[in-house]
Amino acid sequence: MAGVNKVILVGNLGADPEVKHLEGDKVVANLRLATTEAYKDKMGNRVENTEWHDLELWDGQARIAEQYLKKGSQLFVEGKIKSDTWQDEQGNNRKRMKIRVLSFTMLGGRPDNAGGAPQGGGYNQQTAKAAAPSAVSEGPEEEDDLPF
Repeated sequence: MAGVNKVILVGNLGADPEVKHLEGDKVVANLRLATTEAYKDKMGNRVENTEWHDLELWDGQARIAEQYLKKGSQLFVEGKIKSDTWQDEQGNNRKRMKIRVLSFTMLGGRPDNAGGAPQGGGYNQQTAKAAAPSAVSEGPEEEDDLPF
């Protein structure tokens, strides 16, 4: 049986994207996304827990990130977990987990100083679809006979 490696996150960027332009017109963007959950403990005190996630975007998505995403941008992200392993200078084996973004959607309004981003909806939906196709069907909904 095949496994499933799917991640869905909603959070805010902790910094502007770090974008690198590589050989062969390749582009990679690295982002830090914070997800925060809030709950009340046994004593009734509000507790917030923030997790940080390293995101990796390539090519078209990286170009969109470079143009439209800024620190504080709220994102809905779908992707998969990837791991990097290497040896450091002392010969110790190291491992890092990251999220390879397959699609993302900007949520909320336009962040301050977001150069050229349209008002209200985030980035240009058509450009993003061309660069980062989503697994969700865009076609008309089929009618069914379900009562709900």
